[in-house]
Amino acid sequence: MKIKVGIFFGGNSVEHEISVITMNQAISSLNPDKYEVVPIYIAKNGVMYTGDDLLDLYSFKDMDCLLKRCYKVAVVNDGTGVKVIKCPAPWIGKRVINTIDVAFPIVHGTNCEDGTIAGFVTLLGIPFVGPDILASSIGMDKILQKKVLRASGIPVVDYVSFYSMEYIRDEEKILKDIEEQIAYPMIVKPGNLGSSVGIRKAKNKAELEEAIEFAMEFADRVIVEKAVENLKEINCSVIGNLAEGEASICEEPFFSDEILSYTDKYIGDGKSKGGTIGGGKTGSMKMGSKAPAKGGSNEQFANKKIPADISDEKTKEIQGLAKDVFRTLGCSGVSRIDFLIDTKTDKVYVNEINTIPGALSFYLWEATGKPFEQELDEIIELAIRRHRDKEKLTFSYDQNILAMQGGAKGAKGAKVAKS
Repeated sequence: MKIKVGIFFGGNSVEHEISVITMNQAISSLNPDKYEVVPIYIAKNGVMYTGDDLLDLYSFKDMDCLLKRCYKVAVVNDGTGVKVIKCPAPWIGKRVINTIDVAFPIVHGTNCEDGTIAGFVTLLGIPFVGPDILASSIGMDKILQKKVLRASGIPVVDYVSFYSMEYIRDEEKILKDIEEQIAYPMIVKPGNLGSSVGIRKAKNKAELEEAIEFAMEFADRVIVEKAVENLKEINCSVIGNLAEGEASICEEPFFSDEILSYTDKYIGDGKSKGGTIGGGKTGSMKMGSKAPAKGGSNEQFANKKIPADISDEKTKEIQGLAKDVFRTLGCSGVSRIDFLIDTKTDKVYVNEINTIPGALSFYLWEATGKPFEQELDEIIELAIRRHRDKEKLTFSYDQNILAMQGGAKGAKGAKVAKS
């Protein structure tokens, strides 16, 4: 009997379209003999839809037409399992469209990857792929993430963080604090976004002010970091569950500007329009696209080098740090950890973790020797195993203290008024 995998994707996020692309790549590699895909598309307004047309990437070019061919749905646990039901439910006819055995959130960015979807699927009470609520929220929060990593002895660059309202109330004080603690150049980022959205480099006070104003358009908190000038950026993926993790081969991304941008990651040079999302050639993602074999390359991966041009010793150091980050934050499933190397000092810093990375980092695992189909099998199995382990824990008691004589007496001394 096939496992019904509910793939949740889309969402109210600036990375909405990237989620759709990643979903398409995943379903093209899920073994159809083992799994039945149940697509749950979350529109930008929060409405959920299901329908086979959602599995066709190119249907998303005409959203109005696509959604007319799909069902508006709600996903609920009715006590007998998780059901996908028509919304609103019809008076006559079929109400339940499908059922779900395992939830697979393939979402990126705020209102999705930050623990929002993890919380929803946790309430459904079924196995789900990926990190839990806490790991998701810390993974998305660049500021809290750095505090946790630094407290755990994991190297991060010097930084200053603040709320947007603090900056609005006393701009000069914040700017003075930043300049006293960090030397130029600096990198300015929104506090809780991914995919290089809202990020700018500042080489002087005027550029710093502009970069802060720009970052504040995307988040209510801002982080300013010391830029690594002699920079080599390295990424490494980890698959595992909490204390257990396996690190992939490392990659070295290349970028067109001084920082890796959203365009570098997903659109590329924009010169080619041959069947790619975003119209780009370099870095764009095609339907069912696959990574090159280990050490190989193709147009799609021309903006990254796999394996990275670093020594075996440095590779092992980064892989060890990647597993440390994964374990420290309590992650599960597949994550990608991004690193910064100062080539002058040879020092490695953790930049950030992506708890649900774009393309699920399949190209890193295929280069490591693990096909995408195997990667998907492993993270689904990890989800099922974690759920079984969680069921052994105690979260509530069978006794209803409200039905017990005097049971309400101990509720912090509260008294029930008599009418």
